Amino acid sequence: MRPHRAPAATRTAVLAVAALVLLSGCGAAGGLKSAGDAPSAVEPKSLWPDLPPASAAPYDYGEGETARIPGIRVTGGDVRRLDPVAVAQAGLKAKTNRDSGLDELPDGTVRRIEACRTAPDDCPVLPPYYRDLTGDGRDELVLGIRMPDRQLAVRVYMPDGGGLTRIMSTYDAVISVELAGRDLIMRAPSVIPGYEYRTAWSWDDRQRAMLPTRDEILRTPEHRKGPWPKRTPTGPATGTPTPSAGTSTASPSRTASESPAGTR
Repeated sequence: MRPHRAPAATRTAVLAVAALVLLSGCGAAGGLKSAGDAPSAVEPKSLWPDLPPASAAPYDYGEGETARIPGIRVTGGDVRRLDPVAVAQAGLKAKTNRDSGLDELPDGTVRRIEACRTAPDDCPVLPPYYRDLTGDGRDELVLGIRMPDRQLAVRVYMPDGGGLTRIMSTYDAVISVELAGRDLIMRAPSVIPGYEYRTAWSWDDRQRAMLPTRDEILRTPEHRKGPWPKRTPTGPATGTPTPSAGTSTASPSRTASESPAGTR
């Protein structure tokens, strides 16, 4: 259907009134004022356009890696009914859709998870959190598992067809973990004094997994400035577990080039 248009005489009268209002408003106190010239838009410049494109990723960060958790049923799609320790224990037997090696836990941590029932005071599984991170109206389960060297494994589980699927698994020595809207945000120390990393993980419908959609290096807020622990090498963690109060993500690229330039 074509849009209705007012007669020409009516349009002329309306335009005249609008112009009068604008003219009278410009001279009044509090009227519109120029903010100056807007900066000119600059199109992106391609550097070294003759270089051949990369055919494979140089690192595997574990992003997009998922796993079906064996033996766990989710009644009514409600993950709040699940025992987080049972989920962590069942996850030890889960097989990922691809093997990055970043889903592995150190032997000491595995033993502590398996002994959570008999030695609950030494259980590394932290209290769970719940948030709809996929946007399907159902909460996901967010678990933290303490690891050696003040590191924390962070895992997100989604109710899926009556079962449970792990849609995110990562670890690092971190400052904090936050839920903001549908993002899970992890802050980790940088080797540059006064700076920290902030990685936002978000649900990706095509990959059916949580992906690190934003990875930044930012100035540390004044209230958190201080000496942070050194970042440990990435890859499967090893060693004897010790109590930890941190949280983390594995990102091998961070040690390759550290520049306080914002989003990378």
